[in-house]
Amino acid sequence: MRRLRLSLPALTALAVVSLAACGTTEAPATETDQDSGAVAAAEPITVMDERGEVTLDAPAQRVVSLEWGLTENLLSLGVEPIGAADPAGYNTWATVVPLDEATPDVGFRGEPSLDAIAALEPDLVVTTTDLPENVVAQIEESFPVIALRGSDASDPLGHLRETVTVLGEVTGTSDEAQELLAEFDTAVEEGAAALAEAGLEGAPITMADGWDNNGVVSIRMYTEGAYLGAIAAELGLENAWTGEGDADYGLASTDVEGLTGLGDVHFLYAASDSQADPFAEGLAGNPIWEQLPFVTAGDVHRIPDGIWMFGGPASGEAFVDAVVDALTE
Repeated sequence: MRRLRLSLPALTALAVVSLAACGTTEAPATETDQDSGAVAAAEPITVMDERGEVTLDAPAQRVVSLEWGLTENLLSLGVEPIGAADPAGYNTWATVVPLDEATPDVGFRGEPSLDAIAALEPDLVVTTTDLPENVVAQIEESFPVIALRGSDASDPLGHLRETVTVLGEVTGTSDEAQELLAEFDTAVEEGAAALAEAGLEGAPITMADGWDNNGVVSIRMYTEGAYLGAIAAELGLENAWTGEGDADYGLASTDVEGLTGLGDVHFLYAASDSQADPFAEGLAGNPIWEQLPFVTAGDVHRIPDGIWMFGGPASGEAFVDAVVDALTE
């Protein structure tokens, strides 16, 4: 068992190659004995991250988040990070639960500044295992670190529940975590009922995102192993993309030619006004794209901006609403 205690040596800044693809809780972790007036320390908290056991002396109140999905989950639990990776990027791509624009920036995801983290004196840093092990180890020399897998394509919704539960435990917000998950379950159940009532149970659907690189549009398809793909399955929809995705995020790469086998489907995709729309703009005038059955039928739907495709229950609920709205409009 790794028992982690705080120390505050000066740290040098470290930048690592970016991978392609907390704040305060409600009260201090102490309680007062009404008879004696003594203040008793909170019990230590031991949780499992991807590397083993991590023990905190008390619930974390000053949390730095190095990944947008974790930031969203912390905010959903009522925990305001004291620092976050790329807050501007978060507030572009993950606006379902906005982050205070004044939140200190500790570098990019995958490229944290150790100096910036140290200056905030956190009692916990949360990250994913997408961050290189040597960087996690350097942070952990001075501050407790929880490193969780970004997702798990073999059980993305189970992994979501585990992530929210662990974050609730380490920040003293376990009740909020269970409530958050219960609200997510209700949203999925209600969304599935709405689609079934509209006669859409079993309807074929795809979910994608993409980017335009000098006129060449690359496309990522969301399999059932992707977070949003798994939600679509829970809504009673059939994922028309049958190819395998990666082991973590359930994403598969293709191009416009690879879409020709889809047939009549409801095609949903994510984009952002911060960059060119890869489908509406990048594929405009492309003869292959414009002859696809779902394009000629007008069954192409951009989900609302700000739903983080690798987020938590809040983004999941927003996605449920987006799917129901798109398919029943």
